[in-house]
Amino acid sequence: MFTEKDLNQLSAHGITAAQANAQMQRFATGFPYLKLHGSAAVGHGIKALTPAQEDEAVARWEQYLADGGEVAKFVPASGAASRMFKAMFAFVNGADDVAPAGSPVASLLADIDKLPFLNELDAATVRLYGMPAKALLEAGRQKEIISALISKEGMNYGALPKAMLTFHRYADGSTRTPLEEHLAEGAQTAASHGQVNLHFTVSADHRTLFEEKIKEAVKPMEDRFGVKYNISLSEQKPSTDTLAATLDNQPFRDSDGQLVFRPGGHGALIANLGDMDSAVVFIKNIDNVVPDSLRESTVRYKQVLAGTLILVHDRIEKYLRMLRDGDYSADDLSRMVDFMRSTLSTDSPLFDSLSESELADLLGAKFNRPVRVCGMVRNDGEPGGGPFMAENQDGSVSPQILESTQIDPDNAEYMAMMQGATHFNPVDLVCYIKDVDGKRFNLPDYVDHQTGFISSKSLGGRDLRALELPGLWNGAMSDWNTVFVEVPSSTFNPVKTVNDLLRPAHQA
Repeated sequence: MFTEKDLNQLSAHGITAAQANAQMQRFATGFPYLKLHGSAAVGHGIKALTPAQEDEAVARWEQYLADGGEVAKFVPASGAASRMFKAMFAFVNGADDVAPAGSPVASLLADIDKLPFLNELDAATVRLYGMPAKALLEAGRQKEIISALISKEGMNYGALPKAMLTFHRYADGSTRTPLEEHLAEGAQTAASHGQVNLHFTVSADHRTLFEEKIKEAVKPMEDRFGVKYNISLSEQKPSTDTLAATLDNQPFRDSDGQLVFRPGGHGALIANLGDMDSAVVFIKNIDNVVPDSLRESTVRYKQVLAGTLILVHDRIEKYLRMLRDGDYSADDLSRMVDFMRSTLSTDSPLFDSLSESELADLLGAKFNRPVRVCGMVRNDGEPGGGPFMAENQDGSVSPQILESTQIDPDNAEYMAMMQGATHFNPVDLVCYIKDVDGKRFNLPDYVDHQTGFISSKSLGGRDLRALELPGLWNGAMSDWNTVFVEVPSSTFNPVKTVNDLLRPAHQA
């Protein structure tokens, strides 16, 4: 299937022939659907903490920070904002000169004064058309306004990364991007002895933009919050790219006969996460931020999730040391099994059938894994993957975050589970990625490679098939110890379209 020239190209990407063959085989076989044991709900995989339990978690987190505990924020931020402006592009490229009433474009223009980037928009329209945006609007020149917003000649918002867009405008006239709001949130939730560690994953095309914005933003934010920032950037590794395939599952080649590679999706970032030299890592999407005045709930539940993580890890560490030292009784093993079932929501038929020494070995293996605590929001129609109880390859059942593509659409029972789901995943995680000896786990060892999906794309007018790796918080974390905790919807304020910036949560 692969020529010597192909093998050299693969090697330059850091991909072995065996990996390439496995990818091509996956196009032929597809990915199996997961076996479900129900959608997760409060009392069945999701914990609804009492106010006292929340306070206990916050206190434990504050103690962890006071003790100088390692903590960092990890923010996937490599995507361009083009999907935010899909309706805007359609309008500019369409035949209508006036946006239909009730359309996203009409709604945006009706509330033009609420746009956080209005001053930037005015500067662009004056430069391009000689008048500010509202004057163009009064003249009925709607297309010029929207073109100034998204075009390369204007603000170029249709091509910039979300992290670089103006999301919030404050009463004093200052504005902030999502990158700056993550700096603010980090200072309020993840400062250990005055140090805030943040890591952004970026695309190579936008790295210089990030570096320039960070230089501009850091000093004012340090002065405001009284902290010092340590900010690092990384790019998705070429070795995590995947081969494109033709419709008959052969390697897709460009006009020069070269193999075509595609980014492996956000699941590829598990390697970047594994490079983080911190025991505790917060993970949150770049667009889920709010201004200072509305961050109280976010700060509170970041502390709740992080404190819950430390409390869970405290117990796991205690049990692992007991197992390692052989200092345990049959009753201790029973308590460990109960903790596995009640706190980690993980069960296995082996828990009740193994000998004492075999059970100790199994529990040691189960405990000695990365840990994550994931916030889950009540399902009110917002987009996002869902929390489920899924069966693993070893026969155990554990909490998993799944996308709809991982669930068999022809299974009526599973479809009913999905439609009746009470919660969804807002991507609000806190992880513990070092073992009890302080060594980093090799995170790729905990990926379920049987997950992922295949999508249809095109290149140069030719159809192709693209392979997506197991998602970062889906299959890439499949073999982690997982705790789902209910958090309020006030902690979830994503910006999926530009019109979301008109919501009250984004009006500073």
